[in-house]
Amino acid sequence: MKKIKAFCSWSGGKECSMALNEAQKSGFEVTHLLNMASEDGVRSRTHGIDSSWLALQAESIGLPVIQRTTSWDNYEETFKIALNDLRQQDITTGIFGDIDLIQHREWVERVCGDCGITPILPLWNKKREELLNTFTEDGFRAIIVAVDARVLNEDWLGREIDADFIRDASSLGTIDLCGEKGEYHTFVYDGPIFKTPLAFKSAQKVLRDNNWLLRLDHPVSREDS
Repeated sequence: MKKIKAFCSWSGGKECSMALNEAQKSGFEVTHLLNMASEDGVRSRTHGIDSSWLALQAESIGLPVIQRTTSWDNYEETFKIALNDLRQQDITTGIFGDIDLIQHREWVERVCGDCGITPILPLWNKKREELLNTFTEDGFRAIIVAVDARVLNEDWLGREIDADFIRDASSLGTIDLCGEKGEYHTFVYDGPIFKTPLAFKSAQKVLRDNNWLLRLDHPVSREDS
């Protein structure tokens, strides 16, 4: 039976990684990752992850990443152009990592529908703690690279998504456990979708537009030191 070709909407974080993993296990032939970048192309529009790290993720996963630059004002238009280009390659399905924000789902369904793409949301309506436990149990590894400074301080940057994080975040009682409302964003560097883990080191913490961001550097090898 011929597999259905799909792309995965890619931010570099935990939900899209889980969604990709679930789609591949369900038999979809995921052929591309799709990322929307800042106007200068330097970083992911949604998570602020440096584009070079997205390229390294894609390389380890073994899929090409399509990155389109856009402003927030032109986001939908640019996204639709990308979808139409993918549709020309007989890619008929999009994989998305949304959990339960209905306005996000409605946007995805409308935009995909306009372009002849069927959206699949493998994580939809799953419980937060269940998702995070599955994430760690499946062998994914991720760190926090951005937090909303209005709800979390910079001390959360660099923390691993693990049992300690789940406990501490749950005890706050003031944030969505998966950061679904933008409380925090993650960078995934290992897991079942990766051929090899990505090596990195944490660099400086930067405050920009009410968000604390963690910059990642490539580790210096012994040959370079």
